[in-house]
Amino acid sequence: MGIVTAGPDDVDAAWLTAVLRSSGAITAASVDSFTAEAIGTGQVGHNVRFDLVYDVDEPGAPATVVAKFPSPDETSRATGVAIGTYDKEARFYAELASTVDIRVPRCHHVEHDPDAHLSTLVFEDMAPAVQGDQIEGCSVDLAAVAVDQLCALHAPRWDDPTLDQIAWLQRPTTDSGTTIQAFYAALWPGFLERYDGRVSDDVRRLGAKFGDGLARWAARRADGPITIVHGDFRLDNLLFRPALDPDGSCEVTVVDWQTVALGIGTDDLAYLLGSGLVTDDRRRHEEDMVRRYHDGLLARGVTGYSWDECWADYRRFSLSGLQMAVVASMIVRGDERGDAMFLAMAERHTAQALDLGADALLDA
Repeated sequence: MGIVTAGPDDVDAAWLTAVLRSSGAITAASVDSFTAEAIGTGQVGHNVRFDLVYDVDEPGAPATVVAKFPSPDETSRATGVAIGTYDKEARFYAELASTVDIRVPRCHHVEHDPDAHLSTLVFEDMAPAVQGDQIEGCSVDLAAVAVDQLCALHAPRWDDPTLDQIAWLQRPTTDSGTTIQAFYAALWPGFLERYDGRVSDDVRRLGAKFGDGLARWAARRADGPITIVHGDFRLDNLLFRPALDPDGSCEVTVVDWQTVALGIGTDDLAYLLGSGLVTDDRRRHEEDMVRRYHDGLLARGVTGYSWDECWADYRRFSLSGLQMAVVASMIVRGDERGDAMFLAMAERHTAQALDLGADALLDA
């Protein structure tokens, strides 16, 4: 089906009514009017909240919804098309979300054009949940809640042989490491030029070494225990909301499934902790967080994955965040916040990798 709502200007009350009736969110009411405001900090997707006014009162009718459109920025949109991010997110909600236990927003509507490689989605509004702040970082308690959600994502499809039947879900191979290394090497000089004078010597040294050994480092992705991974599991893609129970606990809802893939679960984990915790907190609590993850997998029925193997994978994939900081910063539209975020990622993940001795894994 072709995209009929490429942006918020294409939305009208009749379309919103049809979307909400098709999902069962409303049955008798119709959207009479609405207002729209952009929300979030996405660089490949464009999120808009619609405040709805109905023609009649209907119990349970959502007061607001959030629609996610392709980026209005030509560079970012072209990047999303080229690497399949819009395709992946649409297919995740249509085919995979119901097979895992991770908390995601209710998806009212998936509109996908596989020929144009674009999608538009409509979700429940998770307000008053608050988006995490990648630059500021989060508390150890919030990181623990996010770790639990990773277990809910990874465990249900852990080493599931049927995953190989999903043709669009990318599986890492030995050759893919070589391709990524070449891509990284092509972008690395531009990264240094853009952030000249703003990155530490440690980032410069490790980033250069990483470019030389990335294919060897990535080989583990092709032979480890495979599951569904988020691929960009960081604070900007987590929505935190205090629960109503008196113990003060917090819920986290995970959004932005544009990088969903097959991989090793600790890749998501290392990315979360390395970028989400400030360095001092990560150093103090890192092993406890990884043990929480491993225990959570075992509690959900995962077998054959020892603590030593989990820790070794976590150590290896501490370099993933540096890869993401370099690559992502160079293929999306640049802005002040984005630059600050990518710099924070580069510095924190470099410190994480060096603390864990992951640089030694790059040696021939």
